[in-house]
Amino acid sequence: MRVVIAGGHGKIALLLERLLAGRDDQAVGLIRNPAQVADVQKAGAEAVVCDLEAASADDVAALLSGAAEQAGVRRFVQVSSMGAGQPPRPGTDEVWAAYITAKTAAEEDLRSRDLDWTILRPGHLTDGPATGRIRLAAPPVPAGAIPRADVAAVIAALIDEPGTRRQTLELTGGDSPIAAAVRSTF
Repeated sequence: MRVVIAGGHGKIALLLERLLAGRDDQAVGLIRNPAQVADVQKAGAEAVVCDLEAASADDVAALLSGAAEQAGVRRFVQVSSMGAGQPPRPGTDEVWAAYITAKTAAEEDLRSRDLDWTILRPGHLTDGPATGRIRLAAPPVPAGAIPRADVAAVIAALIDEPGTRRQTLELTGGDSPIAAAVRSTF
């Protein structure tokens, strides 16, 4: 399967690219900075230099032989954040408030599209090792931490699971194995 990853040099993206390469999927990491090409390739993905903030839909479609809706791609997994979907709490740090507002807007935009989307809202991200055990459910899920490696593994599982389409799911560390947690959401 060909999987295109926006923000292909991010911490979760590099972990996901390794997972996908390990199962013989074709990962494509979209990056802004040409200096990141080697890192993306080392993770097992094809690196495509494209500034998504500056590129038009036609530009992206030309680079990837078609962007999602234009190419008929149905499956779309968006990584958001716990806290999205509601206004920032009063007194919230200005940068965090802007981040959550942007994540909420991105979620709303995706929900308006005719795609088989899943929105994933992980909790506090850590760089700890994967545990393979999570809590994944429709909001609200109590706040908690989750290793980025587990987030990457959940994304890989969600890509393969059409039963999670048109769902918003929150994710933290927990007691359930990833495959079982994904299956329990539908």
